[in-house]
Amino acid sequence: MLLETQSRSKANYPNGGVQRHPRALFSVPIAIRHLMAGGVQTTRGVSLDISESGLGALVQGVLHVGDTVTINMNLPEHTLNAVAIVRHSSTVRSGFEFLGLSADERARLAKSAARVPAR
Repeated sequence: MLLETQSRSKANYPNGGVQRHPRALFSVPIAIRHLMAGGVQTTRGVSLDISESGLGALVQGVLHVGDTVTINMNLPEHTLNAVAIVRHSSTVRSGFEFLGLSADERARLAKSAARVPAR
């Protein structure tokens, strides 16, 4: 697991979006579940960065901007199971915004994003 803080808050995205919180480089396997024609599909991927409001990831398969998904991933002190919306998606990277997180869940994510491991 790689976790390193980046100071890119309020960075512009190609689709006009803006990051609201500092990101941390964070690489762990993730599972994404989303509704497709024919039922729920599970897609695998790997996270690239995380903040208290969302994450960037490399994902197998096709996701569309606006899709609602569930994301499951292991953080340093707990497992995150969150609902998110796809904010941008390309063949290289997808971005997700977490929805409906409690204040405690956001605080845990902020704490995870603020950690920098000793090297």
